[in-house]
Amino acid sequence: MGRLEQYRQYYPFSFPFPIPPSSMASTTVSSSFNFPSPTLSSHRHNHPLRFSPFSVNGFSYPTVASRQNTCMSRGTLRCALKNPTSRAFSAAASLNKEPMIPPYNVLITGSTKGIGYALAKEFLKAGDNVIICSRSYERVETAVKSLKVEFGEQHVWGSKCDVRNAEDVKNLVSFSQEKLGYIDIWINNAGSNAYSYKPLAEASDEDLIEVVTTNTLGLMICCREAIKMMASQPRGGHIFNIDGAGSDGRPTPRFAAYGATKRSVVHLTKSLQAELQMQDVKNVMVHNLSPGMVTTDLLMSGANTKQAKFFINVLAEPAEVVAEYLVPNIRSIPTNGSMKPTYIRFLTGLKAYSQIFSRLAFGARRNRYVLEE
Repeated sequence: MGRLEQYRQYYPFSFPFPIPPSSMASTTVSSSFNFPSPTLSSHRHNHPLRFSPFSVNGFSYPTVASRQNTCMSRGTLRCALKNPTSRAFSAAASLNKEPMIPPYNVLITGSTKGIGYALAKEFLKAGDNVIICSRSYERVETAVKSLKVEFGEQHVWGSKCDVRNAEDVKNLVSFSQEKLGYIDIWINNAGSNAYSYKPLAEASDEDLIEVVTTNTLGLMICCREAIKMMASQPRGGHIFNIDGAGSDGRPTPRFAAYGATKRSVVHLTKSLQAELQMQDVKNVMVHNLSPGMVTTDLLMSGANTKQAKFFINVLAEPAEVVAEYLVPNIRSIPTNGSMKPTYIRFLTGLKAYSQIFSRLAFGARRNRYVLEE
């Protein structure tokens, strides 16, 4: 038997190999994976479990895919309930999987103002149910009251939550389950620059702690709790991590700490995607979401240099405009039943260069938001 035939027999991957027979569970991996030569002994051919070793970045992982129609023991089910991200739980959830159809239940962190609030409004316009949160009880109360006036009492709820505090996030999960039962879409929008634009050498301890704990630690806590919750839901779920300036690796002078934390968002998302695949969790996916430059208080507080004013006028858009584009793209993923990772961008490279060219060639977008010298 040739090497290609061996791969087809033992490796249930969709790329670059054809779809395997129905008797083998399939797993999708990227083309960057290194597939080792199969060396399985013949006695495993009829084993109820099929072992498919593969390696990622030099680390080998054994994937165990059970045959279809394999019954689950009570012990395995108990193990699954104790560990929502285990393979046992993934198998249990797949036996009782429900289609994800609208209206969707949506949770957005940091959503009492700015892009988070605009996203909440767009989801509500689409007929979805939304939970908003903020570390300020007063802002939550005000935002919920305003949204209920516009969209009704039974579609929006709010809870105080500081994403830096694990207990707060766990309470947010409990609150969501109490009000809605489950969450289909979780958007990690909470972020901070401590409203400070200055060289790192001049940054205070308090500002650095605020930025790092909110943007990095808070994101990790939210992702952890969202994955644990969604893995136990028959409908599964989608998590969207919002990036920001610095996420593409470009320098962010005067807010270096913020840029470094946003760069870590992309890495964290990729790592979680790999972990979920390694654990054979098929009903949860983590995505990246890029709103570009949004005219929020956070951005405008740094509009005090010639360069900042130029780019804000040329590239920034109001939160409402960005949300109108992002929400339909976010909702299309569960609607299409896709469980593939995505990176939804509002401000693409082509759009940015086009707008910069229009400004330089024709003077377009001058003084849109701030007066330039």
